[in-house]
This record gives sequence, C-alpha cells and structure tokens, in this order.
Amino acid sequence: MRDEAIKAVTSIGLALQEQIDHGLLPPASKLPAERKLSELFGTTRITVREALLQLEAQGQIYREERRGWFVSPPRLAYNLMQRSHFHAMVNDQGRVASTEVISARLQPASAAVCAWLQLPALSSVIQICRRRRIDERLVLYVEHYLNPQYFPGILACDLNQSMTELYARKYDLHYGRVRFEIVPTSLPVEAAAALRVSVGSPGLRIARVNYDQHQRLIDCDLEFWRHDAIHVGVDVMGSAS
Repeated sequence: MRDEAIKAVTSIGLALQEQIDHGLLPPASKLPAERKLSELFGTTRITVREALLQLEAQGQIYREERRGWFVSPPRLAYNLMQRSHFHAMVNDQGRVASTEVISARLQPASAAVCAWLQLPALSSVIQICRRRRIDERLVLYVEHYLNPQYFPGILACDLNQSMTELYARKYDLHYGRVRFEIVPTSLPVEAAAALRVSVGSPGLRIARVNYDQHQRLIDCDLEFWRHDAIHVGVDVMGSAS
C-alpha cells in the first residue's frame, strides 16, 4: 500500500474511533454505507473498506451480511472459573440472552469427538447445534456432543433452554471437572452461516470437555464466538511462596 493510502486509512480509522470513543457512534449503532463514507472522507471505497477492516480486527466494529457495519457492544466477561451457564452469565451482567436450536440428532461420532469423550470407534453421539444472542445480536454458534448413554430421551426435550439446568432437572447430572481449549480462529462455514457473517471472519473457538459429579465424561461443547463479543478471564487463588 502506498504512503498516501496508508495515511488515508489511518486517518479514517482514527476519525471513526474518535466518534465511537465520544459516544457519537454508540454501541450497536449502524455506520453509514461505505459509499457514503467514501464521499465523506473524499476517498475510494477500497480505502474506506481497509479502514473498516482494521477497526473490525480491533473489535471496535462488526459487519453483518447484507446489513452493513455496526459499532460493537461491550464485551461479555467470560470467567472460565465460574460455574455458570450462558443465560445466567449474560443476565448477571445486565444483558439479555436467547438461544435457538438449529438441529438435533443422533449421528456417528467424528474422530475428534471420540477422542474428547473417550469413545470407541464408530460410536454414536447426540449432536445439538444452537446459536445464541446477546441483546438480539448473534454472537455464538455452538455444537454440543452428548454421550447417549447418559441422556435417554433428550431429543424430545425443549433444547432452547439451558442444558445445564436440563441435565440437573431431568437426569440429576451436574458438571464437575471441565477442560478448556481456547484458540483464535476464522469462522468455518457452519458457524459463519449461523451467525450471518462471511466465512473466514475472525472468531474465537472454545472447546469444553465436561465431566459430571461422578467424574464421568458426559459431553463436550465446541463454541465459536464472534471475536469482539467476549473477553476471557480467569481468577486463580495463589499460594504463598
């Protein structure tokens, strides 16, 4: 990129960032169309797009397919050490949570799921795919994989509710030990379609392998978050040295 273009991109980004910081572009507000922005800044749509992409990478703005660009809401605090489910976590932070089931079925387990749940080859698992919103904004696509041995009849239940509460109420199962794997990623086809973003958009993948109160591997979750939707934290009690 030439020096003039780099300066233009930087200038546009700083101008938009200033508007966001001063509340003139509040969270969840829609930015003008790229054509309007190019007219406002007296430059090309290519230059404007580059500035917008940089702000997106910083988590300041986000885009939705066929809807345009929006200012990112505050991130949700995701504390790995807190034993809380999605709806409780969101509600406790003064936000509104909702869940929508995309699909639910019994199917052959992939090699990765067999490894996570320590199942033999050619095992069957229950797969439940859901997407979740915070304040009406789609932020999370999750694939749940359940060992059918522990969840008879679950496919007949209302799966829009908290799985944690369903497990406790119907099966007397409670989460014990949990193992996490967290990696930044680009959103795959299924996650991008569910969240209505472009394939390859930046995301955060959180894999959760869950044990029950009897130390049995019961399920695993594969979460794909919009990268600007959460910040992950851990509170650890240290020992004196």
